[in-house]
Amino acid sequence: MTGPVTLVVGATDGDARTGTLRTPHGEVATPAFMAVGTRGAVRTLDPEDLTAAGAEMILANTYHLMLRPGDAIVERLGGLHRFMGWSRPVLTDSGGYQVFSLEPRVDEDGVTFRSTYDGSTVRLTPESAVAVQERLGADVAMVLDHLVGLPAPKQVVRDAMERTLRWSRRARDTHRRPDQALFGIVQGGSEPGLRVESAARTAELGFPGYGIGGLSVGETEAARNEALEAVTGVLPGAAPRYVMGLGDTTGVLDAVARGYDLFDCVWPTRLARHGKVISRLGDFQIRRAEFADADRPIDPECGCTTCRRFTLGYLRHLRVTGEMLGHRLLSIHNLHYTLAMLAEARSAIRAGRFHEYRRKALATRSEEPARDRYATDPSA
Repeated sequence: MTGPVTLVVGATDGDARTGTLRTPHGEVATPAFMAVGTRGAVRTLDPEDLTAAGAEMILANTYHLMLRPGDAIVERLGGLHRFMGWSRPVLTDSGGYQVFSLEPRVDEDGVTFRSTYDGSTVRLTPESAVAVQERLGADVAMVLDHLVGLPAPKQVVRDAMERTLRWSRRARDTHRRPDQALFGIVQGGSEPGLRVESAARTAELGFPGYGIGGLSVGETEAARNEALEAVTGVLPGAAPRYVMGLGDTTGVLDAVARGYDLFDCVWPTRLARHGKVISRLGDFQIRRAEFADADRPIDPECGCTTCRRFTLGYLRHLRVTGEMLGHRLLSIHNLHYTLAMLAEARSAIRAGRFHEYRRKALATRSEEPARDRYATDPSA
């Protein structure tokens, strides 16, 4: 497969695979996690923090950027990469998640929102979503999709799937930017049959990569995994597979085991702003009184700058007093943990021991699964 964005698959271990995603702004080792920079920034972190944590690709939000500062302004200021000071790959979502989270009026032509900033009317269609993303200049753009919360009646899920297919064709036909890849999106809720049908029909449209949408919106872990399993063998093996909105350790490793390459979620950084630590030793709240005089790092084996320089006692102090530095330091750690976990997964796949790695990694953790992609705040 040729184009501005391609995946070169290297080693495999069962369905799990590792490879290299090649983009106009550099290569990304897969499977990979993208930190979410909703408004063109990963909250509390700058590009140097992201690079030090191991980030190679980040996600930005089309809906928010088209409103503030506006996609035309971003284009005039050199596109997202220059605007953000981030020279590595960027993916923009289409605004489709806001079709779920903001409950706009949906019709066959597109969606009508109320701006979350000033209440003005905002219109988004498959064609305008592509045009906005072309102006933003991301390496990967996504088609506008229609997703619904789960559980939902099968006919509701089918209607959303069919609309996504129609919108996908329209988006494909309008996309023109030669240095940007447009990915299709598979819908179908937690219905394996609908997922297979959606994957097959989306693949027929000939996209260079595919997002798996409509998950992490209320379904059970078992239903999510069943939906992912149904799709793996249907999509083209040479195309990148991206599970949208998935970021918890269990969910990501479950998806890697089923052959998926890209992930995104606000989970690591959003939890950090609420004082929640995620680590290979388990997840915990930094405010706990037992940490008040703890003279040790979060994880002595973690290589992040937070663990190398600061004690639990200090991190707890920052959280209890509401210091912004606490948000930043926990975000650095949580993101580093997530990225390092995937680096270890890639090594394990190359060594043919991914399933052993996954079992051991999950056995040491106590974790609250991320069942809602963005909780109640899509800009988190």
